[in-house]
Amino acid sequence: SQGFIYMVSSASTTGAKTGISSEQELYFERINRMNLKNPRLIGFGISDRESFLKASASASGAIIGSAFVKLLAQSSDLRGDIVTFVRGIKGVK
Repeated sequence: SQGFIYMVSSASTTGAKTGISSEQELYFERINRMNLKNPRLIGFGISDRESFLKASASASGAIIGSAFVKLLAQSSDLRGDIVTFVRGIKGVK
């Protein structure tokens, strides 16, 4: 295939949990050792810079879904809030 593998970080509801546990890191490393052809992106529990960096260290990247959708729903300055959110994830001021 030519897509990517969506690695679900936990068996919880998306947006219900934040952070990456050591148990999850072991799971990511186990999948990483499989040397799969397709890139792997980790989702669920990825909501801020710290969890994004932790997940991305064990995969090709990470997906921030619920935190971004929440931002969109609560925004009073959509463009500005999106720029601030992305800069925060990237660690850019």
